[in-house]
Amino acid sequence: MSYLIDRRANAKNKNMVNRRRFMDRYKRHIKKAVEQAVDERSITDMERGEDVNIPAPDVSEPVFSHGSGGKRTIVHPGNREFVAGDRVPRPPGGQGGGSGEGEASNQGEGDDDFVFQLTSDEFMEVLFEDLELPNLTKRHLKGTNSFKYEHAGFTNDGVPAKISIPRTMRASKMRHVALNSRRKRERAALREALLAAQHSGDELTLRRIGRQLEELEKRIRRVAFLDDNDLRYNLHVQKPVPTSQAVMFCLMDVSGSMDQSIKDMAKRFYLLLYLFLKRHYERTEIVFIRHHTVAKEVDEQEFFYSRETGGTVVSSALKMMRDIMEERYSADQWNIYGAQASDGDNWNDDSPLCGKILTENILPNVQHFSYVEITQRSHQALWQEYAKLEESFPGVFAQQHIRAVGDIFPVFRQLFHKRLAA
Repeated sequence: MSYLIDRRANAKNKNMVNRRRFMDRYKRHIKKAVEQAVDERSITDMERGEDVNIPAPDVSEPVFSHGSGGKRTIVHPGNREFVAGDRVPRPPGGQGGGSGEGEASNQGEGDDDFVFQLTSDEFMEVLFEDLELPNLTKRHLKGTNSFKYEHAGFTNDGVPAKISIPRTMRASKMRHVALNSRRKRERAALREALLAAQHSGDELTLRRIGRQLEELEKRIRRVAFLDDNDLRYNLHVQKPVPTSQAVMFCLMDVSGSMDQSIKDMAKRFYLLLYLFLKRHYERTEIVFIRHHTVAKEVDEQEFFYSRETGGTVVSSALKMMRDIMEERYSADQWNIYGAQASDGDNWNDDSPLCGKILTENILPNVQHFSYVEITQRSHQALWQEYAKLEESFPGVFAQQHIRAVGDIFPVFRQLFHKRLAA
């Protein structure tokens, strides 16, 4: 009985590498499916994976095949129809034994598309690819709570799990060379003398050299293959990682003019922002502020699911953001961001006050502030007031318009796409 043993190198996580190559190859289909899923999902179902349909022609591989005509020699397996010397007729053109791949059928059957399933992590990775917080700087370096291990050479003491086999074997080899090099030279000289004594027939010299060689071989073998002094261990040391701390203020209008569809689109935008921050920025704090005539700082659950409503005074949310910044988030230690969503409806006398608070208290101290107006109507006084800020604070203030659910993700990417460093 014979056994076949496959000794080919097979790296760890080979399937993961192949999966990554496949995703890179069909990136266009995957991104399209992810963007479509964002528009169709509910806000409570955003973090699950997704099935990606890739058309069958796109996953087909190029193949070599014999063309029509020519002279070929083919070895057929045994059969009951033909014997040696028979001529096998050539199939008529267009009537080969193919499966008819991709052809129409009166039975309504055809080739299925290839279905590729994204995990939730892969879905989020594709969703937030090439996005970042604008103008993020390390205003406050923190090294007390974040560490990483770095290789710092080798040591003679350690745990077995960290032993360095190459370094250990090298030390063992060096010790063998240092202890046995002179003895091996002596052994080579004795062997030459032994050959000379054999040629001369000197029995006395032969016995004496034989005893010396035997003693020398014992001394060489006494050198242990591995000694405690040969052991080398990988040395890893903890180094503090300087990290920047940031805070994101989420300001959402929940007044009576914001109907349920507009609130749902605002929540979709903020949910994308929330997932993006939690995935990419572990040390980013989030402050949720809801407002109608008065503003209120709330937690995540109340921000997304509370049904509270009322009139509209936008400046109340900006005042609360200003007060929280002064109390808890110093501009010289924190990277401060703000995102505001509203339908643009506001008291006319309040819109200039909003512009004043942003100009004097907020925009000079933040890295970036985004305003998203969700409405199908024409812009009102609040949008016009904010348009002046976009001209006065380029790169810091940005405003976008959302009309339908399909605009949410493109607007989100426009606000947080990666920018070239200045």
